Amino acid sequence: MKKHVFFIGIGGTGLSAIARLLQEKGYIVSGSDQQISDLARELINDGIPVYQGHSADHLVGVNLVIRSSAIPDSNPEVQAAQAAHIPVYKRSDILGELMKDQIGIAVAGTHGKTTTTAMIATMFYKLGLDPSYIIGSVAKDLGNNAHYGSGNYFVIEADEYDRMFLGLSPTIAIITNLEHDHPDCYPTFSDYLQAFKAFTEKVTPDGKLFVYRDDTGIQKLIPLITHPAVLTYGISSDCDYQAREIAPNQMGGYHFSVYQNTAQSSTRLITVDLSVPGMHNVMNALVTLGISHSLGFDLQSAANSLTEFSGTSRRFDILGEVNQITIIDDYAHHPTEIQATLQAARSRYPGRKIWAIWQPHTFSRTKILFDEFKNSFTQADHVIVSQIYASREKDDVFTSSQVVDAMLHPDARYIASLKAITDYLVENLSSGDVMLVFSAGDATQVSKDVLSRLTQKEEHHEI
Repeated sequence: MKKHVFFIGIGGTGLSAIARLLQEKGYIVSGSDQQISDLARELINDGIPVYQGHSADHLVGVNLVIRSSAIPDSNPEVQAAQAAHIPVYKRSDILGELMKDQIGIAVAGTHGKTTTTAMIATMFYKLGLDPSYIIGSVAKDLGNNAHYGSGNYFVIEADEYDRMFLGLSPTIAIITNLEHDHPDCYPTFSDYLQAFKAFTEKVTPDGKLFVYRDDTGIQKLIPLITHPAVLTYGISSDCDYQAREIAPNQMGGYHFSVYQNTAQSSTRLITVDLSVPGMHNVMNALVTLGISHSLGFDLQSAANSLTEFSGTSRRFDILGEVNQITIIDDYAHHPTEIQATLQAARSRYPGRKIWAIWQPHTFSRTKILFDEFKNSFTQADHVIVSQIYASREKDDVFTSSQVVDAMLHPDARYIASLKAITDYLVENLSSGDVMLVFSAGDATQVSKDVLSRLTQKEEHHEI
């Protein structure tokens, strides 16, 4: 008899990926969520029942429950499972078990996890290795965010929230960068740093740890690492894998060469062109090629897979263009991510006006990173800030209008509701403008609604 696994909060990126993977492994899978997200709809389309709302009645025939970290103990399905002595696990309890029979490759860090995980998984797939993977967003070239493959490798995005990544024991680990984040889980940067130190100790003794040496947070971590096989990457000459000869290319990305540096020599390994924009993606591709080299893969084939790599949903995701107005959706919700994405937009679209629409994510993050956020939008011509998306937190008297008031930006404005923002944009966007929505909450709907309404206006010859 097949085991039936029920997911509480199945519509989120983390649990939807595990649900998909377990379905491919042959389990009976179902779940619930307060709202039916796009990811939940994709699960429904693939034959996984998803209930809207939570009820004890959903647990009939269920053998195992996996809950999101955002689900409280008071949830009726959690309580019903506990009363019926059905085991209840979190993501961190289950992921290590899922990857124990394969060679685990875990991508951690404050920024760049999703894209780097997708690059590695896509590279392995295009090399014919049929990897298993769990990614924090849909990889465009793979068409999904999770897959249970027949190959030897399991590539996973290692989320630090709720210390999830400490349930993993990877053979290869990557730490892309370190900046204080998730203050509700890690009150200080020291707490955050110690969690990543603990993560480095989870790498198997015969494994490898790749770290981005040029990052100031990583430089604080390196002296704490005890693992014997640490490989560094970056643009500085003392990195094991170094990106050189970096220049913009005709595809809107960058051209660069990868060098391997040793005490004795410096050897050019491969040259690659990226179509995804931004210097941060040069670093993501560099570590992907470093892993490829360390595993003995054909580097030209690996480089070709990265040239073809088209990104992930909600990471510089170009939804469409109407009347030469480009609409881009992005998941960025940390100051550094916003700055990097705006810089990528400025590089890709020189001379065009850039609109940044930002929905702050959680009161704790917005307050603690207040000074960084207020200076993050210098590359945008126009800035609109919505009310804070509370997520797992309770509402607070603090509002994002206080961030706008502190911004030294010539055109930054606070518009609380998403509908009012949509209305304002539809009336004020002009031909040639570039619009980016930054949201880890529900403001992604703004990008879709603006695109839809501008398309309707164009069809009626109103623009």
